[in-house]
Amino acid sequence: FDSLPPAHYKETMNTILVWMQQSETKLSMPQVAIAEYEIMEQRLREYKALQSSLQEQQKGLNYLSTTVEDLSRKAPAEVSQSYRSEIEVVLGRWKKLSAQLAEHCQKLEERMTKLQRFQNDTKTLKKWMAEVDVFLKEEWPALGDSEALEKQLEQC
Repeated sequence: FDSLPPAHYKETMNTILVWMQQSETKLSMPQVAIAEYEIMEQRLREYKALQSSLQEQQKGLNYLSTTVEDLSRKAPAEVSQSYRSEIEVVLGRWKKLSAQLAEHCQKLEERMTKLQRFQNDTKTLKKWMAEVDVFLKEEWPALGDSEALEKQLEQC
């Protein structure tokens, strides 16, 4: 019986495996080009929530690792090896998932910054174009009015 894990071990393992599967599914969705800042903010909030959930699940993962270490000392070599193999696979998936999540967050934040800059530049350009349009629609000074012509030349 010493070589069998506690019931809580199996429950925790199942919980973490289900959580990882759901998270991997969320992260495997194709990245689409998004041109709306609000949608990008929503997606980033979802990723941040997933990161928080990852931190909450870390406690269970630590428990699994500790339990496998305890079992390794008590169980026969072949049983011990099977539990170590199982936890190594889980830890590998966990590490990959964590890195993938961090990368998605970073890329999305970079794209949000670029989009914000682009939107600000576009707004500035539109304002400038509106001012130029007003200027171009103004009446031209009479040909003999050299002072008005000089002023308009400076504005140009």
